[in-house]
Amino acid sequence: MKIGFVRRGHSATGGAEAYLLRLAAALRGLGERTSLITSPDWPADRWPFGKILRLEASSPREFADAFLKKPTGCDIHLSLERVPGCEVYRAGDGVHAAWLDRRNAFEPLWKRLTRGLNRKHAQILELERRVFDPQNTRAIIANSAMVRDEILARFPYPAERIHIVRNGIQPMAELPEREAARKKFQIDPEVLCLLFLGTGWERKGLTTAIGALDKLDSTTLLVAGRGPADLYRHDKARFLGPVSDIASLFAAADLLVAPTWYDPFSNACLEALAAGLPVITTSANGFSEILTPGVNGDITPAGDSHALTEAVEKWRNPEKRIHAREECLRLASEYSIERNARETLQILTRAAPPSS
Repeated sequence: MKIGFVRRGHSATGGAEAYLLRLAAALRGLGERTSLITSPDWPADRWPFGKILRLEASSPREFADAFLKKPTGCDIHLSLERVPGCEVYRAGDGVHAAWLDRRNAFEPLWKRLTRGLNRKHAQILELERRVFDPQNTRAIIANSAMVRDEILARFPYPAERIHIVRNGIQPMAELPEREAARKKFQIDPEVLCLLFLGTGWERKGLTTAIGALDKLDSTTLLVAGRGPADLYRHDKARFLGPVSDIASLFAAADLLVAPTWYDPFSNACLEALAAGLPVITTSANGFSEILTPGVNGDITPAGDSHALTEAVEKWRNPEKRIHAREECLRLASEYSIERNARETLQILTRAAPPSS
């Protein structure tokens, strides 16, 4: 079976792009053929898994329209983009309508009032309605029950055609020694080191993490990723910018904090588990569905700095973190990219047209 992956745009640090590359490699390992349908900005050297078909389009709607007009030569299409007409859609970005609802909790009134004038939001909402029309999409993959429930609450899509396939990662490379990693990032050996990873800091709740620092003694927060650092300055926070050596970050940290307002299923949280780190996140993160509070992390309400402070204090004891390490590693091992690929292939096979 020749599988066509559909994804508009490219980001060198994007989680969807990284997942797509892992998935394509795993599916080819299972004997499948793959190609990529994308926009002109995807670098050729970032797709070693078959042909690339580029669609000229300057907006989400234009890309979706261009896909419908262009033959691809594929047996089935798995879209990671809101593109009506693909047999299978992976809702890895969640439900845009649900995300906009959650933004109401922290955005100022003027932003909420002017959001309706934003053409990009309008286009995405229109494409979302079309993708979640059962006439246009044979099967949907959600990476969490949270996303599945958001789809069912807003769209007339049959529940039996929505399949939960949680994210999958590759095994974590061996971590450097903690002492060397702390020296690299100039972290005092005795302080509790929290790690915040990624871009999109507003959505990922960096304001909540910064607020939690006020009542945390002997604590440092490392913020790794691109963003407006000047808006979040704090004497206990270090802004590192984009960091390629993620293994050293995990080795230096004691906990990953992900106080997100909305995340369908955070890859960073799963990778932290694979490095043996407990994770503190919110119930607005689909990843929280696999956590056991007090065993491999904790779950707090989104936007609640006080609750995050209390959760961090529960994990200050080094012995508790050491005891949790094996449980973190065990849980992460259940979510391999190989498992993800097998489950995805089963759905693709069932959804493929009969001639495939």
